[in-house]
Amino acid sequence: MGEDADQAINAHTEPEELMVAHSRNHAWLAQVQEPAIDPGLPICDAHHHLWLDRGHTGWPYTLADLHADTGSGHNVVHTVFLECGAEYRTDGPEHLRSVGETEFVAAQAAASAASGGAEIAAIVSTADPQHPRFDEALDAHEAAGEGRFRGIRAIVAHDDDAKLAMGKRHGMLAEESFRAGIRRLGERGLSFDTMVYHPQLPELTAAARACEGTTIVCNHLGAPMGVGPYRDRRSEVLAQWRASMAELATCPNVVLKLGGIGMPMYGLRWDRDPVPPTSEQLAAPWQDEIRFCIDHFGPQRCFFESNFPVDKRCVSYAVLWNTFKRVASVYSADERRDLFHDSAARAYRIPTVA
Repeated sequence: MGEDADQAINAHTEPEELMVAHSRNHAWLAQVQEPAIDPGLPICDAHHHLWLDRGHTGWPYTLADLHADTGSGHNVVHTVFLECGAEYRTDGPEHLRSVGETEFVAAQAAASAASGGAEIAAIVSTADPQHPRFDEALDAHEAAGEGRFRGIRAIVAHDDDAKLAMGKRHGMLAEESFRAGIRRLGERGLSFDTMVYHPQLPELTAAARACEGTTIVCNHLGAPMGVGPYRDRRSEVLAQWRASMAELATCPNVVLKLGGIGMPMYGLRWDRDPVPPTSEQLAAPWQDEIRFCIDHFGPQRCFFESNFPVDKRCVSYAVLWNTFKRVASVYSADERRDLFHDSAARAYRIPTVA
C-alpha cells in the first residue's frame, strides 16, 4: 500500500520477475499515447527519484530513464530530486550514511546539466532533525551537493493501521526536538519537505505555525488516503482533507506539491485496469481537489510534481503532465507559469527561465 510495503514485496521477488514486471508496465503504458498540451510551457518537475536497485517500484530508475520521460514531449527544463534511500554509504557514522545519496545524485545532476536535457537543479536529501549532530549532517550534505542541496525531507506519515505505519510514530511533528530541527533548517536557509497522511494535516499546521522561519513543503497533496481503513470512504476523506488543507493554507511558510495522484494508496487503482488512464480520465476525479488547493494556497505557493517513477505504475509521464495542464487550464498564463515552473523555482532557489 505504501512505499515500505512495496519494498517488502520486491525483496521477495527474483530480479528476472522484476524486469518482466518493468517490461509489462512499459507495454501497458504504451497503450495510451497523447501529444503534449501546450508543449512550450516551461516545467520544473518538483519531485522525482533516482535509484539503481529495485527502489519502490521494483526496477531501476536512472538518469537515462528520467531523460526518456522528461523528453517525451513536454518542456521540462529543471527537476528536483527527492530522497528515496538510494546509494547510501555502507560504513562510517550512521547519521552521515544518507550523504551517499547526495553524492550519487550530485554526479547525476552534473551529467544532466551537460546533456542538454532536463537539469536536476536541486537536491532534497534526508537527515534526522532530532539527531544531536544534525548540523554536521547538513554540512556534509551541502558539501556533497555541489551547490544543489536545498534541504531535507523527513517522512512522518503514520497510521494505526500496521500496513500504513511507515515505521514512524505518532506525534513526531509536535516533539520540540523535531521542531528545533525544522527551525534550524530555516536558520541555514534550507527548506523542510515532509509527507503526512491526511489525518495528520492538523499536526503539520501546528508545526508550521511553530516554525514560521522555515519553508515547509507539503508533499503529494497532503495524502488523501484511500486504502486500509480509508478504503471506499473517498467522500468522507475528501471532506476532512479539504477542511484541513484550508487551515494549512493559512500558514504563509507552507508550500504545496500538487501530485501523487497516480499512487495506489489514494484508492484509485488505475494500475489494475486493462488500459491506463488518459489525461481526461485522470483529471476527472482530481481537478476539483487540485483547484481547491490552488485557490486556497495561491499559484505562488503551489507547484506540480511527477513523483516519478512511483506514479509511473499508473500513468505515463506525458499523460500525467497533460493531466496537470488540463486541470490548470482555468488559470491565467502568469498563474500557469507559477504552477508549472516559477513557484517551484522560488521554493528551491532555482533560476527562472525566459
